Amino acid sequence: MKVLVTDGLEADALATLRTAHEVDVDEVDAKRLLEIVGAYDALIVRGRTKVTKAVIARATRLKVVGRAGVGVDNIDVGAATARKILVVNAPTSSTTSVAELAIGHMLSLYRHLAQSDRGVKEGRWEKKALEGRELAGKVLGLVGSGRIGADVAKRATAFGMRVLAYDPYLRQENGDRLGIELVDKIRLFEEADVVSVHAALTPETRHLVGAKELSLMKRTAILVNCARGEIVDEAALADALKAGAISGAALDVFEKEPPAGSPILSAPNVVFTPHLGASTREAQDRAGAIIVEQVIQALSGQRPEFLVNREVY
Repeated sequence: MKVLVTDGLEADALATLRTAHEVDVDEVDAKRLLEIVGAYDALIVRGRTKVTKAVIARATRLKVVGRAGVGVDNIDVGAATARKILVVNAPTSSTTSVAELAIGHMLSLYRHLAQSDRGVKEGRWEKKALEGRELAGKVLGLVGSGRIGADVAKRATAFGMRVLAYDPYLRQENGDRLGIELVDKIRLFEEADVVSVHAALTPETRHLVGAKELSLMKRTAILVNCARGEIVDEAALADALKAGAISGAALDVFEKEPPAGSPILSAPNVVFTPHLGASTREAQDRAGAIIVEQVIQALSGQRPEFLVNREVY
């Protein structure tokens, strides 16, 4: 069968795919994708390519869409499901990378690493002004505790933190196994010294962290978001930071990417990374290997392990 790869894959993953199927690698734009997608049985994308309803409509041979990564925001899953096209992803590929970045942001904020770096380069020696804090003994509050949240909890526990989580889908016995105490949303925001967001983006979680939740936090608390930008109300967060209602924030994701014009860019005590959560060599290698395996399974008539639209089967 014919497979189109539009955002690139690692050499080993492509080699594996080519042992089973004919593969074209082409970084097409949206117009070109509409023109050629009808010739393919499978489409593999990362985050750049948008698999819209219009693309799905033109994909008369398409059997499976593979997302070499976790989020499927760039794929119209509903349109694919209506056409009985499988959508698969690689949900385990970036778990470690995102968890390590979240911990890195916590350490950066607590020890003023970005500010210290700028100061030394600009000739300032701000040793007294940049006194930091330890993670040990602090309370970590997880908003969502799936694969990545659980990995963050494991690392936070190693730092000597106590871990709370707000997650309506996690059962307490599983929380006990992970060393996580399940609490309601109000208690989490009231008690946490560090709030770290690890929920999926759904209509229910959009702006889950807003003005009300931020107002519950300690003035010494920090917020870290390495999940999806829309889960946090950026305008409310900017207001909280400017008012000193919370101590600081670190964002790897934004409501609009890049975040040009966002009020968060001018807020104090906030550090940014440009959506680097899955941007490690190891995560990209895993994503390629996993998605190739999933697509090969789908094209051979098997039920893929990481099927997003399970109702198709």
